[in-house]
Amino acid sequence: MKLALASLLLAASAAPALAQTTPPAAAPATAATPAAEAALTIDTPIEQLEANPQAAAVLEKHLPGIAKHEAYDTFKSMSLKQVAPYSDGKVSDEVLKAIAADLATIR
Repeated sequence: MKLALASLLLAASAAPALAQTTPPAAAPATAATPAAEAALTIDTPIEQLEANPQAAAVLEKHLPGIAKHEAYDTFKSMSLKQVAPYSDGKVSDEVLKAIAADLATIR
């Protein structure tokens, strides 16, 4: 797993630079509901998931050691969906679905 995550991180380190070719869209003018603001999903940056104890437990369950990986600082600003293509199959569609289901139970 360590080798797969290392490969993921090498590939992922180039992805943020490529993703910044267009400026981010402005936030919608309408206020979001508190539930929408608090929702944690597989599109949430990994560091935000790790900041929530329940979400961090979900990540540890499905991707043991992700927060302690030596290159965590490289990919922590990416979402799980963004990291998946670089994970050599470790963050598969099945894993994403399982994580998404577990995150959906967090209130």
